[in-house]
Amino acid sequence: MYQLKRIIMAFLGVTLCGFCVGMLQKANLGVDPFTCFVTGIANIFSSTYSTFYLILTGTLLLLVLILRRHYIGIATIINLLFTGIAADAMHAILDIAIPHPSLTIRWCLMLVAIIFTCLAAALYFTADLGVSAYDAIALIAAYKYQLLPFKYCRIITDSICVLVGFAFNVTLGVGTIITALFMGPLTQWFKIHIAEPILAHDQVKTVL
Repeated sequence: MYQLKRIIMAFLGVTLCGFCVGMLQKANLGVDPFTCFVTGIANIFSSTYSTFYLILTGTLLLLVLILRRHYIGIATIINLLFTGIAADAMHAILDIAIPHPSLTIRWCLMLVAIIFTCLAAALYFTADLGVSAYDAIALIAAYKYQLLPFKYCRIITDSICVLVGFAFNVTLGVGTIITALFMGPLTQWFKIHIAEPILAHDQVKTVL
């Protein structure tokens, strides 16, 4: 039962994260920090986002395998397979439901998406069945090397991504800035107050 709960939490977390990506796309008020970073690096080489997404994700994945392969697992695969599908599905639904959203609705979509992205991340981090290569960097810094609490490690990694993107001609949106500053603290809050208590009904909370 405990293992099944972890798998369900990982799947729900990744799927919810994908839905939130679709909402952010519809809001069109700024990309997430890692997308900002990849776009900036791609601009340096006058290449495409998709090309450097594969290169940078692959590089980070190799780094994670070297530093803490524990963070590569079934949820990493689920993330690769389902995030894009869920994002496309949500975007398509929103295109039908609100084809021309007002600025107020776009702000609401953005804020809801950011909050639920943090909840989604907390669920699949706590499931402890693997994370995305980028997510793993802040987790490794916080839990393996204990440099700073996770929320601060995540703010640092997100801020670096935003600064790199900005330095190489990526237009920043308000959603990008909000995500960089609040993703770490909100994710840690949801992890402590919601995700870990859910898992703790069956067993002592997972230690990352």
